[in-house]
Amino acid sequence: MIVLKATQSKLLAILQSVSGIVERRHTLPILANVMLRKTGSSVQLTTSDLEIQIRTTAELDGDTGNFTTTVGARKLIDILRAMPSDQTVTLESSQSKLVLKGGKSKFTLQSLPAEDFPLVQEAASFGPVFSVPQKTLKDLLSQVSFAMAVHDIRYYLNGILFVAEGNTLSLVSTDGHRLAFASATLDVEVPKQEVILPRKTVLEMQRLLSDAEGAIEMQFANNQAKFTFGGMEFVTKLVEGKFPDYNRVIPKNHKNSITLGRQALLSSLQRTAILTSDKFKGVRLNLDPGTLRIASSNAEQEEAMDELDIDYGGDSIEIGFNVTYLIDALANMSQDMVSIELSDGNSSALVTIPENQNFKYVVMPMRI
Repeated sequence: MIVLKATQSKLLAILQSVSGIVERRHTLPILANVMLRKTGSSVQLTTSDLEIQIRTTAELDGDTGNFTTTVGARKLIDILRAMPSDQTVTLESSQSKLVLKGGKSKFTLQSLPAEDFPLVQEAASFGPVFSVPQKTLKDLLSQVSFAMAVHDIRYYLNGILFVAEGNTLSLVSTDGHRLAFASATLDVEVPKQEVILPRKTVLEMQRLLSDAEGAIEMQFANNQAKFTFGGMEFVTKLVEGKFPDYNRVIPKNHKNSITLGRQALLSSLQRTAILTSDKFKGVRLNLDPGTLRIASSNAEQEEAMDELDIDYGGDSIEIGFNVTYLIDALANMSQDMVSIELSDGNSSALVTIPENQNFKYVVMPMRI
């Protein structure tokens, strides 16, 4: 039976859309596979890592009829990548194997029965469905994802907090040294819901979301979230735990504020970062009326100094930061101007976008 027939480029794109979560090495060998479920002329592809499940359906040529199997996802992708993009490929079933043919090439692949494939058990009841444009969610994720913790023992920090309330969706992440907050307006009013999406889910969503037109629908349950977009269904477990009260972390009423060009500040920080040591990424910011000086040094007693002219008439402040934390935030923004609010050299700084309440970034100072 010809399970499917398509061009290399079409089949590869469909496979890649669901295969990002597939681990090459797994305790359960079948989790390295993609499940193919053929019903008539439509083929449903499903992958899972027991915590995340991605599913998409495509109309592909081939024999009509019903058929289900699983086959190694990465192997299939590697073979397809090695073929010309305009080549027509077929996947045929033969006993307990699948045969991939394209041009004069032929690959016989081992399959495993679909009934052994562990599908994620979907939650019994989800909250109300709400949606935002894909581009909006993609932008929100890029504004906060860099501040997620990596392998922190406080496991609830290894992800992003989603807060849907009223007509606002807010995303928050923190690793204990910095905190990023971004929000967008929803078309509908929703009851308050708070969930923490795991880091792996966030990275996979960023890979799949596009800038194209089209909305992404979201639903949250106690221990699961479900996203539907672009013909795909994405179900993920949530991180259990209590996220820190981010409102208490965001400083209010700092008396000193500067607004300057984002790119100029980013370039200056990138220059001075060259002479920071790998372990100690510290830079000193000296703020005086009319001038911002940025300086760094390292164990070899090398020094870097950069100066920016600014419109500022507040207190003279010297403050140290991990330069990576500042560069991360500025590099993930697209606005021309940025504001930095400071109280003194020992308090956290607040980075915002002028006349925009939808983004806030808090960074703790470091002793230098």
